[in-house]
Amino acid sequence: MTEEIKTGGDLFIEAMLAENVRYLFGIPGGQMLPMYDAVQRWGREQGIDTINFRHEQAAAHAADAWSRLTGKPGVCFGTVGPGTTHLVPGVACAQADNIPMVVVAPTVAYNLSDSFGLQSGLDQMNLMKPITKYQKHVEKTDEIPTSIQKAFRQTTTGRPGPVFLEITKEAFYGRTELKHPISEPSDYRPVLGGEGHPELIKQAAKLIIKSKEPVMIAGGGVIMAGAWEEFRALSAYCKIPAMTTFMGIGAISSESDTFIGATMSSPAAQNAGQSDLVLAFGCKFSHTLALGREPMWKIDKQKLVHVDIDPTMIGHNRPVDVAIVGDCKLVLKQLLEEIKRLQPAPVEKRPWLSELRRVRANSIESVNKRAMKEARPMLPERMLKEVLEFINEDAIIVIDGGDIVLYTLLQIDFYKPRPPRSTLNSVSMGHLGTIIPYAVGACLARPDKQVVGITGDGSFLFNIQELETAVRYDLPFIIIVANNSAWGMIKANQQLNFKKRFIDTDFPDINYADIARGFGCHAERISDPAEIKPALKRAVDSKKPSVLDIIIDFKIPKIRKLLASIGLSLG
Repeated sequence: MTEEIKTGGDLFIEAMLAENVRYLFGIPGGQMLPMYDAVQRWGREQGIDTINFRHEQAAAHAADAWSRLTGKPGVCFGTVGPGTTHLVPGVACAQADNIPMVVVAPTVAYNLSDSFGLQSGLDQMNLMKPITKYQKHVEKTDEIPTSIQKAFRQTTTGRPGPVFLEITKEAFYGRTELKHPISEPSDYRPVLGGEGHPELIKQAAKLIIKSKEPVMIAGGGVIMAGAWEEFRALSAYCKIPAMTTFMGIGAISSESDTFIGATMSSPAAQNAGQSDLVLAFGCKFSHTLALGREPMWKIDKQKLVHVDIDPTMIGHNRPVDVAIVGDCKLVLKQLLEEIKRLQPAPVEKRPWLSELRRVRANSIESVNKRAMKEARPMLPERMLKEVLEFINEDAIIVIDGGDIVLYTLLQIDFYKPRPPRSTLNSVSMGHLGTIIPYAVGACLARPDKQVVGITGDGSFLFNIQELETAVRYDLPFIIIVANNSAWGMIKANQQLNFKKRFIDTDFPDINYADIARGFGCHAERISDPAEIKPALKRAVDSKKPSVLDIIIDFKIPKIRKLLASIGLSLG
């Protein structure tokens, strides 16, 4: 950018480039056209571009996926009024999972703000307040760079989360001759977290050494901190059984001899709730950990060491014995150093670990018996076995839906290990409709990786229009539609609790492959399990966005019984 006189759009793009932003996800609006004009005139040459969606909700989901996979804040936007309201579902989804994201919306011109003009009158700041951790209204052109810096500082520090910038039309269209040197991120925000208190580290280390039946849990904080090597090292040195939450998948490989399961869908992870010491790193005791309650967790018989960068997450839902506020990467390193000081030789054998590993092996054998059945319509386990065996070991997996998510989590690490930052789902909100937008964001974030989505037929239709977006940008993902012609999770609830009085849960037989072909995708419909792998090969070879509509039987995952026992009646 060499021109002396700059618009607010120019300043906006300069500030985004200083944060190494690659893509801006959204839909054009007249109030922010100077931003688009800056991209068109000079931004693309500097490495930034826009990604044009068919609905702002999908744009927010794609920015969310970008952040989950890169560890950097995604940026999304919508125009004033309806564009901003359309962003809300995607922003709420990111907020629930603590995903760093910068959300931008303009205002109408000031002279129209209270005139009953088109798209005027919406209080966007208060609309976004419950679902963002920080909101800022930007009045003047010269405020744009520093406001963007503040937004990135807020979204990345402490517990991450979306932030909201409302920029007036006048600020975007304003012109200035002032020079605006853009600072490096390290000049205005911390780039490293803090260590845990040394005394608390000593207390935790002593509890670990004393424990006979400990368990380690990796949450999203381990992934966000890039702390998986430190997590694995502590688990290996002390022979501590290790599991993950969904957000922590990949923090420890399924090939590790201390791994017991990804999420509490794993029977071994469920048994680990009987441990005498729980070491929770960067996770919250939400529904994904059975709220930390009975019957999975024996609270009265076990100690809890809880590590999190956000002190408000520690002790939430259950009492804590050692509360360590700090960055998971640094705290894990401190813990291992202290344990080695107190106990120079690594633990060689732990019967408790062997017991849980046997439970895991038995559960894999049991599920695989069902996964070998030739029944038609096919069992969900069979479909997943075929898909998960086929995909690349480092593929990005996107999961969306209801019961199909529970089935997938049970088998996700049976056939190939999952790397960190490779598995996407709206965990805390359980948001439907993320499958295609997440896949779009995943292809843009990791163009070197295979991207495969697994979704239910109900959730598939929520943002189906974004198949056109994928075709337009030539993004070769593969989406598996597990088609049981129902809102499966709701229907299961009616079967279990309402004596099979089914209402508003069954769909007609819809051929989703035909719909996908209409958007320009490669697509096939499959009912024979033996045809899944050949169809996947054809999808890969097509080098197009692909949809495989696979007919499955309506079945209820066993994990629902555990969830019901703690009062979580899903659906």
